[in-house]
Amino acid sequence: MCAFIQETAAICRHRKVVYQANSPQNCTLVKSNQVRFNSTAPPVETIGFLANIWQSISNSTPVAYVQQSLVDIHDFTGLPWWSSIVISTILFRSVVTLPLTVYQHEITARLEKIALEMPAIVNELKKEANLAMKTFKWTEQQTKMLRKQWKTLIIRENCHPAKTFIVLWGQIPLWIFQSVALRNLVNMLPDPTSLQAQIVVTEMTIGGFGWIPNLTEVDSSYILPVTLGIINLAIIEVQSMIRTRPPTRFQKFVTNIFRGLSLLMVPIACTVPSALTVYWVTSSCYGLTQNLLLMSPTARRAFRITKTPSELENPYKHLWLRVKQRTGYEGATLISQTTKSTAKENKMEGDKSRKE
Repeated sequence: MCAFIQETAAICRHRKVVYQANSPQNCTLVKSNQVRFNSTAPPVETIGFLANIWQSISNSTPVAYVQQSLVDIHDFTGLPWWSSIVISTILFRSVVTLPLTVYQHEITARLEKIALEMPAIVNELKKEANLAMKTFKWTEQQTKMLRKQWKTLIIRENCHPAKTFIVLWGQIPLWIFQSVALRNLVNMLPDPTSLQAQIVVTEMTIGGFGWIPNLTEVDSSYILPVTLGIINLAIIEVQSMIRTRPPTRFQKFVTNIFRGLSLLMVPIACTVPSALTVYWVTSSCYGLTQNLLLMSPTARRAFRITKTPSELENPYKHLWLRVKQRTGYEGATLISQTTKSTAKENKMEGDKSRKE
């Protein structure tokens, strides 16, 4: 009974705030005759270019679909909002990003496969080019023929290098749309006068967990923002430690850029509602789990990813030794032995593939 009285009082207080916020002094009418919540925001004319982009994304059709999907998942499951956010994140990523990631790994494997064929092709081209240079005095024929052969192999295996970025084409839009959709739900957008928007916000104020009972407020303990930064850094470090070849200068540059972005997300997460932070942490946890899963040769065969010479037979052991090496806890000698053994196995398999 006490809980019912408290929830009723909360709803009444919330509706009072909503009605006050929707007064003529605190609202701005737009051309479509919709009311935009504007209790703290400056006039539309002074918002600026970036804010106009944000408003366009907020009112876009994909965000509307994701926003309604979040509400439907919550209503269907009957779970508190924090659980609904976690479940919807796992569902969306399993449907969108997991298949794209598997496809990206397959494209990378095909590129590695055709790269193994190139040494034999280069040797043949050298012979042909030398003969052509002696007979016809050609100088650039070797390079042209090599490029043509490389394009032929890419077409044959259907593995254009641009396809290795396919995960970004799906993951980044999904991350943006779901983040904006949750921000809309917290701010009762696009229509703060609708009953559904008011109910959703009221449910979010009591739909948290543990130290975050109210998902519309920031995490004042900073537990989730710091966790977000740690998980994102873990994803980057795992990807760098699992490599069997020394990183190039460009790879080092990109890795450092992503490390900086991971740290930058911490102060940003400290200023947004907890609903968004719960989503970001869940999404990052899914990404880390996905990366660890796709290291396993068994999982890669289950997803029908082509086996390559660079694939590690014991990736988790290799990763654990790398962690020990970076923390300075034994393993430097073991890492060296493991890397030499892996390089030797890769060379043997590569020679075998070229012969075949």
